[in-house]
Amino acid sequence: MKADLLSNKSVKQLEIVKVNENSSFRFTDDISIEEPLEIRVSYLATDQKESKNISVTMRTPGNDAELAAGFLFTEGIISNRSQIKNIYYPESECSRNSENAVIVELIDNFVPELKKADRNFYTTSSCGVCGKGSIESIRTVSPFLHQKKENTVVSLETIYQLSEKLCSFQNNFSATGGIHASGIFDLEGNLLALREDVGRHNALDKLIGHALSADLLPLTDKILVLSGRASFELIQKAAMAGITIVAAIGAPSSLAVDLAKEFDITLLGFLRDNRFNIYHSGNHFKIENLL
Repeated sequence: MKADLLSNKSVKQLEIVKVNENSSFRFTDDISIEEPLEIRVSYLATDQKESKNISVTMRTPGNDAELAAGFLFTEGIISNRSQIKNIYYPESECSRNSENAVIVELIDNFVPELKKADRNFYTTSSCGVCGKGSIESIRTVSPFLHQKKENTVVSLETIYQLSEKLCSFQNNFSATGGIHASGIFDLEGNLLALREDVGRHNALDKLIGHALSADLLPLTDKILVLSGRASFELIQKAAMAGITIVAAIGAPSSLAVDLAKEFDITLLGFLRDNRFNIYHSGNHFKIENLL
C-alpha cells in the first residue's frame, strides 16, 4: 500500500482585521484549510473493472492515502492492508481537482461487500453520519471483536499528562486554533503517532490508516487520545481498530458511552487540568495510584 500521497498544505494565511475593545488593526492570520475529498474504490468484478464512489468528506488536505485506507477499514469495506493494491490521485487536467479525489485500487479477485457498509457515506468535517444500527454493523465486520483482552494498568500520572502532550504536538492547532487531533500513546504515555484534521473523524481515520499501513493493528495495548469530544462515530472507529482505552479532552455523547459499554472500551472524558471523568471502566483496565 502506498504510505502517503502528495503532501498538501493544511494551513493558509489570510489578511483579517482584529478588534480589541474600541481599536482595530490589520493582522495576518493562519486558518485551517477545508476541502472536499472524494474516496473511490476500484476493483475487478467478473473480469470487468468496477469503480464506485464511496464517500465525500470535508477534510484538511494531507495524509489522504491514510484517510482513505482508514475510512475503508473502519467502515468494514476492507479488513486488512493486503487487500489494497494501490492508492493514487486520478489523472486530471486540473491538479487541484485531482488532489480532491483519491482512488483506492483493491487487489485482484477481491470484491468488497459494499452493502455491508449500510451508512450514508456523505460526511462533513463536524460529524460523520451515525446511528444505533451501526452497532450491529460493527459486530458483523470488526476483525478484532473477539480478541482476548489482557489486563491493563495505567498510572494516574500518565493519564494526567496525556492531554498536555497531545496539545504540545498539535502544530496545526497551535497555528490556527481550529483543527482536531487524534493521538496514539503507549501505556507509559509516549506519543507514537498523531494526525490532525478539521474533521475529528477524519483525524482518527488518518491515524488508523497509518496504523493499518504500518501493520500495527489491533491497537489493544495503546491509548487513543482525542482533542475534543468523544462522539459515537469515534468510539465506533476505535472499536474497529481494536482500541480498548479512549481518553477525550471534551465530553462524550450518550451514544458514545453506550457503545463503549457494549464493547467494553474504557472511556475517559474532560481530561485536562489534572482531572477527568470515567464514563466506563473496562473489565481489564485499572488506574494505578487512584484512591
